[in-house]
Amino acid sequence: MKTITTVAEIRAALLEPKRAGQTIGLVPTMGAFHEGHLSLMRRARAQCDVVVVSLFVNPSQFNDPADLAAYPREAERDASLAGAIGVDHLFAPAVEEVYPPGFATTVAVAGLTETLEGRHRGRAHFDGVSTVVTKLFNMVGPDVAYFGQKDAQQALVIRRLVRDLDLPVRIEVCPTIREPDGLALSSRNARLSPDDRARAAALHRALDAVQQAVTAGERDPAPARLAALAALRAAQIEPEYFELVSTHTLAPVERIDGEVLAVVAAHLGATRLIDNQLIHPSPIPDREVATLMTAAPTAA
Repeated sequence: MKTITTVAEIRAALLEPKRAGQTIGLVPTMGAFHEGHLSLMRRARAQCDVVVVSLFVNPSQFNDPADLAAYPREAERDASLAGAIGVDHLFAPAVEEVYPPGFATTVAVAGLTETLEGRHRGRAHFDGVSTVVTKLFNMVGPDVAYFGQKDAQQALVIRRLVRDLDLPVRIEVCPTIREPDGLALSSRNARLSPDDRARAAALHRALDAVQQAVTAGERDPAPARLAALAALRAAQIEPEYFELVSTHTLAPVERIDGEVLAVVAAHLGATRLIDNQLIHPSPIPDREVATLMTAAPTAA
C-alpha cells in the first residue's frame, strides 16, 4: 500500500487502472479506524480492482473547534490496518491540499440537511460534508464509494448530491457494525468514561424497544417512541432527539405501515453519539440497511 498526500499523485496513480477499465472503489474516512471502517474496506476490496481509502479530518464539518481538536488521530495505526486489508492507496492530504488559499466554494444540499443532525449541529455541518465529498469524488474519480448506515442522514445527503449533480459514482451503504452489547462502533467511543460507556448501550436498547413495540402490533409512532424514551431514561440519558422518520425524506412518519428509520442522538458526558435502526412491521432477518436508501431518494 502506498500513502499519497497530493491530488496530482492520486490522479497519476489511478490513471493507468482507469485506462485499463478497472473498477475504482473509494472509502472516505476521517481516520481512527475501527471495525466499521474496516468492514467498508473489505467490501471495497471484494468488489473493486483498486481500493482507495481517504483519511482526512475535515474541519469544515465541525461546528465546535474543541470537537475538531479532540478528534482522534492515529495515522500510523490507520495505515497499518488499511495495508493489512489490502488497500492499494491511502490518500491522506493536508488541509491546505483540500482547501487551498482562496478556497471559496460550498456545495449545499437542500431539503435533507435542515432536520435531525442539521437542526442540532447546524446546516453548515452538512455543507462541509457535501463539499469535501464532492472534492474527494473529483480528486479520486471512483466508480463506487462506500459509506456506513450508522450515518444514515449523511448517506441520504450524499445520494441526493450524486443524483442532483450527475456524478458518475455508485453509492453503497453498508450495515452498521456493533459491539456485543449493541453500541454502534464510532471513533468517538474511545472518549467515553467507563460509566458513560456502560450507559451508551441504552441507545441500541431504545432502538430495539421500537422494533419490539412494532413487532407486537404497534403502528402509532408516538407509543413506540415513548418505549424508546423509557429505555433511555432508565440509563439516565436525555436524547437530543429520538424520531421515527421516512427513509426517503427524513420527515416524521404519522403511521408505521412500512419501513421507517428510528434515529437517535445523545450526549454521554462530553461525547455526542448518534445511532439508527431500520424498523419494519415484519422484521426480515439480517435486514440492516434500508432498502429505500439503496435507490436515489425522491425530492423532499
